[in-house]
Amino acid sequence: MVLIVIFLFLFSHISASYGFDPLDPKAKISITWDLMLDNGDTYDIRVSVYNFQLFRHVERPGWKLSWTWKDDEVIWDMWGAEAIQQGSCSRIRGQVLPHCCQKRPVIVDLMPGARFNKQCTNCCKGGVLSSMTQDHSMYLAAFRMNINKPSVNITGSFMPVNFSIGLPGYTCGDPFQVPPTKFKEDGSRRWTQALETWNVTCVYSQFQASPTPKCCVSLSAFYSSTIVPCSHCSCYCQGLPGARCVKYGESPHLLELPHANEEEPHPLVRCSRHLCPIQIHWHVKESYREYWRVKITINNLNLVKNYSQWNLVVLHPNLRNVTEVFSFNYQALGPYATINDTGMFWGIQYYNDMLLQAGLNGNVQTEMLMHKDQDIFTFRQGWAFPRRIAFNGDECVIPPPDEYPELPNVAHTAKAPLFTTLYSLSLLIVLL
Repeated sequence: MVLIVIFLFLFSHISASYGFDPLDPKAKISITWDLMLDNGDTYDIRVSVYNFQLFRHVERPGWKLSWTWKDDEVIWDMWGAEAIQQGSCSRIRGQVLPHCCQKRPVIVDLMPGARFNKQCTNCCKGGVLSSMTQDHSMYLAAFRMNINKPSVNITGSFMPVNFSIGLPGYTCGDPFQVPPTKFKEDGSRRWTQALETWNVTCVYSQFQASPTPKCCVSLSAFYSSTIVPCSHCSCYCQGLPGARCVKYGESPHLLELPHANEEEPHPLVRCSRHLCPIQIHWHVKESYREYWRVKITINNLNLVKNYSQWNLVVLHPNLRNVTEVFSFNYQALGPYATINDTGMFWGIQYYNDMLLQAGLNGNVQTEMLMHKDQDIFTFRQGWAFPRRIAFNGDECVIPPPDEYPELPNVAHTAKAPLFTTLYSLSLLIVLL
């Protein structure tokens, strides 16, 4: 027991520090800082935010980029984004005040439909960043700004420090200089480049994002009457301090609902043994001669949140032989070139890409047909159930293997069909 506790302690600290995800080993959000123009007393800067993650995305209220200036820099003007506070500009003399005078500005993306004269390329998405797999047009955000030069000679670079993306679970490293970014112009016939380019890498850790899991998995199969529910206290336990849930048939109290100024409401879930906002049910539905069918249902038990652009990542060895997926989009991820056992599901646009909150038909479901690989396929020892499941990038709690539905043992109770019995009796009479 002591060894297990030590292992879990070390594992949690390593994961929290490095944010490594075996299902997406190269996952990161990258911030690119391009010095585009030196105007003598000011700089023109272009900042780009790239979501280089296969399945983890950024939902509303979106990213909030912040950093700390090394000297007395101010932002004179911005396009494609804005600082949420101007700060005190009393030290600035003149009729025009800067856009932001804070030592540590907090920058947010403009909403769609922002004034045309304040827009720039790849801006105005409300801070939403899609995963690389779901929507290539939404994985990049960018803005431009004009800043003053430092009043003192700074040793090294003018680059600010202490970057933050403003998202739970993400930690950003120090800026490092890279070769200047090149830009296409005139229909790709001409290339220009920045004067200097710096990168900042931000990685995600589920342990830092939330002290408890956010989803759980239940299991069932056609060959067993046993339904394995989500494990007890998968996400939280009733009766513990801070536990909030609403019983079925009851409505949440008005004071428990999120307020307008609360950007990301804390989950308020239906009362259950697991208290998870999201429940995934995996049902082995049918077995054919050469194929087998699985039904997956995603239940939203959160009363205060809709999940837009949701996705589900599954690890199972038979996913290398997926024949057809109904009602969902599907793509094999293959984080490792020699292994193809990981797939990603997400909703069809305008059909089921929004997972509504509990009480508003908060579930989506699909069926998946897979070809039986005769070398590995079996229904024994829980092989038909997933090895890992992640919802919106967060791993779900799966019941322990000793609770999986088992194949029925009919060796001693099997009876011959009636036709076979009558045929045997008639054959015996003829012989006699």
